[in-house]
Amino acid sequence: MIRVNNLCKTVVTGGQQLDILKGISFEIKAGESAAIVGASGAGKSTLLGLLAGLDNASSGDIFLHNQNISVMNEDQRAALRARHVGFVFQSFQLLPGMTALENVMLPLELAGHRSPAAAAHVFLDKVGLAARSGHYPRVLSGGEQQRVALARAFAVNPNILFADEPTGNLDEHTGQRIVDLLFELNSQSQTTLVLVTHEATLAQRCGRTLVMHDGHLREDTAGVSVAQ
Repeated sequence: MIRVNNLCKTVVTGGQQLDILKGISFEIKAGESAAIVGASGAGKSTLLGLLAGLDNASSGDIFLHNQNISVMNEDQRAALRARHVGFVFQSFQLLPGMTALENVMLPLELAGHRSPAAAAHVFLDKVGLAARSGHYPRVLSGGEQQRVALARAFAVNPNILFADEPTGNLDEHTGQRIVDLLFELNSQSQTTLVLVTHEATLAQRCGRTLVMHDGHLREDTAGVSVAQ
């Protein structure tokens, strides 16, 4: 489902070259759940964005559904995401001129769903926001915006769901509810689940833990230890 070969990401900042990812290779099978953990600034979010085709690697290859997204243009990657990928951004990325309902409906409409409004209502209800469906992002709290973003990602029933700190803005009770939804989707729909998280308890629920450190990625076989 996801295969990465010798992936590198280099940026130039302050006139100096910074190697964020250094020759990363790994594979995540269809239906697996994997947590990517590590210290802040280790490159976790950068890796997640590359896996979803939201950014370009400096070198290396990323395969989703046996298709090499590294050689695709932006339109081709966007088409692949629309068919197969859900993404929960740490910064929500809700459209400010659309209500919560309309934000959730948008990817459904782009995918040609027959009843996008009805499906969006179902998922807003699942994240506890049925009563806030007509509200715009500016009047929603950070936690509520996060739940709209989660509903939007869930609604398209993706083959792969990438989530960057999916419970980072939620209280404990709501966070647990969202975590249960994530793993329900993973179990019932065989959705491949890839999370970036600082929360050890969330990482422990995943089938695998991948640790980012100094631009490298390794499998954690000694038990989850999440650096802050």
